[in-house]
Amino acid sequence: MQATSPFRYSDIEVDAVYRAIRERRDIRHFRPEPLDPEVLKRLLHAAHLAPSVGFMQPWRFIRITDRSLRARLHSLVDTERQRTAHALGERRDEFMRLKVEGILDCGEILVASLMDGRERHIFGRRTLPEMDLASVACAIQNLWLAARAEGIGMGWVSLFDPAELGRLLLLPPGAKPVAILCLGHVDGFYEKPMLEQEKWAERQPLEEMLFENRWAAAPLR
Repeated sequence: MQATSPFRYSDIEVDAVYRAIRERRDIRHFRPEPLDPEVLKRLLHAAHLAPSVGFMQPWRFIRITDRSLRARLHSLVDTERQRTAHALGERRDEFMRLKVEGILDCGEILVASLMDGRERHIFGRRTLPEMDLASVACAIQNLWLAARAEGIGMGWVSLFDPAELGRLLLLPPGAKPVAILCLGHVDGFYEKPMLEQEKWAERQPLEEMLFENRWAAAPLR
């Protein structure tokens, strides 16, 4: 019988972690009421506990509380939505039928950005400078899983021009927005990822993405 780690959580706690991972959804449909400030504080703290390469902590979050600024964010996203639809060619109409954001509907908006001055952080980034972005993604995932555990919906919006959004939010040179995050109360969570429900794509089997010792299609040397 395989030994159990002495550092393992209880069965109930382990189940809760896996449940949050399994039931996390990219939400587009929200109710408009605001979040409890203490809940928002907990979610942001969860994001701030994320791992980061070289402990650089490159995430910066901008909370959008100005309704006119929120409307301008929505306009930027809608412009990119139209451009994306054009680039999709034959799937244009199918894409345009999808609800791709909930910016005007949700209770809270956060913009997650890469900080400026990242070039001075070399530890772990000398050959892989994009690890700063990976670190921000870890913070976003922490926020997402904590939100699901709290019963709060979250949607990650990436349909925008980063330079235009950066100018709108007065980001300093070198900083870069990477996500508009919609947070809010919901009437329910999708049974499957929305794009799977809408038959845009299907989750691929893990077996097709797991290799051993070398890339599966690579010849032996």
